[in-house]
Amino acid sequence: MSEDLDVSPLVQSWSVGTTRITSVLEMAPQIVDPARFIQTDRSDVRQIEWLFPDFADEDGSIKLNFQIFVIEAGNLRIVVDPCFGNDKQRKHTSYTMLKNPLLERLESAGFHPDTIDYVVCTHLHADHCGWNTVLANGIWVPTFANAQYLITEAEYEHAANSEYGDAQAVLADSVTPIVIAGLARFVDPSHVICEGVCLEPTPGHTPGHCSVFISSEGREAIITGDLIHHPIQLAFPQVGDNFCWNSVMSENTRRRILGRAADSGALLLGSHFSGPVGIYVQPDGTKRRGRTAHWQAGNNR
Repeated sequence: MSEDLDVSPLVQSWSVGTTRITSVLEMAPQIVDPARFIQTDRSDVRQIEWLFPDFADEDGSIKLNFQIFVIEAGNLRIVVDPCFGNDKQRKHTSYTMLKNPLLERLESAGFHPDTIDYVVCTHLHADHCGWNTVLANGIWVPTFANAQYLITEAEYEHAANSEYGDAQAVLADSVTPIVIAGLARFVDPSHVICEGVCLEPTPGHTPGHCSVFISSEGREAIITGDLIHHPIQLAFPQVGDNFCWNSVMSENTRRRILGRAADSGALLLGSHFSGPVGIYVQPDGTKRRGRTAHWQAGNNR
C-alpha cells in the first residue's frame, strides 16, 4: 500500500518555550467507524460538537492520523513513535507492505535520519515502532543509525512474551535488529532524556506504556502515545480502545493525565490526533473539551 497525500499540512510544528516539536504524517488521515478503534459509536461522536470538522465527520466517523514526532531540545533531536514503517508484513491488509515516503518527508522538514539522537517508542505496537528499521539488501537495519532507542523494560518483556496480533512479527523486524545492533537502551518508565524532556509511566494500553513530557520556560506539552487515541476521550475518558491490555488501568491513567493537562495548561499532542493535532484540555460542563492549538506549517512535500 502506498499513498500520495492530497492533504495539508503534512508537517506541523509547535513551540514549547525554547523547545520545538514537529509532527510528520506517515499516510493520509484515516476516516473510520469509531468502533473499529475505540469502544464507542457514531451516535456518541455526534454528541460532541467541538469534534467537528477537525476530528470527526458529519456522520460520526472519526479521523485518525499516523504520525511521527520530532522534539528539538537544545542540541538534541528526539524521535517519538516511528509509525508503521515500510515493507513489513502485517495481518491487517491496510497496513501491510507499505510504501510511504516518510523518510523523504522527514528530510524535507530538515530531519535527516543520521541527525537523530534518540528514538522513543511509547510502546511496541506495530504503528509506534515500525520505522525503527528499514530493509537493506534483505536485512532489517536501524533507520536512525546514530540514535539510542529508548524502550521501557516492562514493555520489552511484555512484547517478547505476547502472541497477540503482530507482536512477534514486530519484535522480529522492528525491535530485535535494534537490540542486535547495540542501539537499544532499556530504561525506567520515568527516564529523563535531557533537561525538559522525560518519560512518564502511563500504563494500561500496555504494561510498559509511557508518554513523553516536555517542559520549557514554564510551558508544558505531552505526547500521549496510545494513552488517548482520539479527542472524544476527553469528553468520555471511560471510553477505552480495542487493543488495550488493561482497560481499567488505562481509564485511571487517562483521567489522571487529562486532569494534569487541564491544571497545567499543557499542550496535548495525540499520537493519532488528526487535523490540528495539538489541543488544550478545558472544562465543558460536567465533561472536558479540547481547544485547538495554533501550529506552524513545515516544509510540506
